[in-house]
Amino acid sequence: MSKSKKFIKRIENFTCFNCGFYVEGSGYTNHCPNCLWSLHVDINPGDRLSNCKGKMKPIRTEYIKNEFYIIHKCLKCGIEKRIKADPNDNKELLIKLLLKI
Repeated sequence: MSKSKKFIKRIENFTCFNCGFYVEGSGYTNHCPNCLWSLHVDINPGDRLSNCKGKMKPIRTEYIKNEFYIIHKCLKCGIEKRIKADPNDNKELLIKLLLKI
């Protein structure tokens, strides 16, 4: 499979490695909506081509044009990625990360 910048929709259910929350994927789900943690599995969204597989910690959020974005940092390789938050994400945690509480 070659690298592609095109988004690949994947519907995948999973249990969060960090908090144990069961997540029903929508095809756009790439993190736990409860604790916001993720895994470094993609190079481009949905491709599952990353060899890293490190844990992605939510380190901060940004609020742009009435939408939250989560910035994750891989604890294994150090890469940072910004993704759009989902409407079902933990609002209290999104705000805490925005305000650095």
